[in-house]
Amino acid sequence: MFGFKKSTADQSNTSEHARPGFLARLRTQLNRGTSWLTKDLINLLPGGKIGDEVLDELELRLISADVGVETTERILSGLRKKVARSELANLEALLAALRVSLTDILNPYARPLHVDTAKQPFVVLVIGVNGAGKTTTIGKLARRLLDHNYKVVLAAGDTFRAAAVEQLQVWGERNGVPVIAQATGADPAAVVFDAYQSAQARGAQVMIADTAGRLHTQSNLMDELKKIKRVMGRVDPSSPHEVLLVLDASQGQNALQQAKLFHQAIGVTGVVITKLDGTAKGGIVFSLADQLKLPIRFIGIGESVEDFDVFDAENFVDALLKPVDPQL
Repeated sequence: MFGFKKSTADQSNTSEHARPGFLARLRTQLNRGTSWLTKDLINLLPGGKIGDEVLDELELRLISADVGVETTERILSGLRKKVARSELANLEALLAALRVSLTDILNPYARPLHVDTAKQPFVVLVIGVNGAGKTTTIGKLARRLLDHNYKVVLAAGDTFRAAAVEQLQVWGERNGVPVIAQATGADPAAVVFDAYQSAQARGAQVMIADTAGRLHTQSNLMDELKKIKRVMGRVDPSSPHEVLLVLDASQGQNALQQAKLFHQAIGVTGVVITKLDGTAKGGIVFSLADQLKLPIRFIGIGESVEDFDVFDAENFVDALLKPVDPQL
C-alpha cells in the first residue's frame, strides 16, 4: 500500500521568490486576511474573563460557517465544561482548547489516498453532483499520481456531455495520460469496462473513472452509478477500490446531505472538498467528519494543480485559527 504524502515542493515555503505554500494560501482563502473564527474576540472579554458572551459568539460563528448545529454543540459543550471548571483563564487558553477540540474531530478522518499496487489497475471511481469539480479533480489527481511515479489511465465515463469528454481529454493531454472515451450517449458502464481492459493492457497501475454529474435525488442516475460499480465488480470483486466523492464546500450543509445520499447509494470510501477559495469558510469539513465519519483525502483551493493537496487536519485548523492581528 502506498499513500500520498506532501512532496518537497508542497512542504517548502522558504524561497523568497516561490509562490506561497499551500498552507499559506489555504489560510488566505479561508480567512481573506484574518481569522473569521477568532477575530475581535478580545473585545468580548471584559476584564479578560471567559464568559457566556464569548462562547455564544463562537457558537454563532461556527454555525454560520456550516459547521452544523450538532457538531457545534459538541465543540461548545466541551469548552463550557472547561470554563465551569475554571480551566480556561484567558483567551489564549480558550483558543488552545478550541484548537484541540477542532483537531480531535478531524484527525481520525484525515486519511490520504492509498494505492494498492497489488491491484492492477487500482480503480478510482469519481462521483458527485453537477459543478462540484469532478473532472478538474481527476486532472489534478492524475498529475499527483504521475509525480509519484504511477502509470495512469483515465476513463471518460461522463457520456452525457461532449464537453465533459473534451475537458477530460485536455487534462489527459496536459499530463500525458491516455483517456479512454466513446461517443456521446454511450453506456457509461461499458466505457469504464473498456477503460479497465485498456489499463490492464497498458500495464497501468491506476485507472480514474469520471462519471456524469447528477443530483443526489435523481434515482435513475444513481442507479447508473450502481451499474458501473456492479460491472467493475465482475472483473474484480474488490473494484472499484476507491469511490471518491467530490463535494463543493460552498454548498454548505447541502453538501452534507449529498454525501449522506451518495454514501447510502453506492458506498463512498473517500471525499475531496473543493472550492474552499470561494464563499465557504470551511466549516462543512468538520460536519462531514463528525457526522459521516468519511475519510477526507484532498482539499482544493483554486484551479491550478498547486491548489490541490492532501488534507491535513492540524494545518487546516491552524489556517482557521491563526489571525493576522496578534491582538485578535
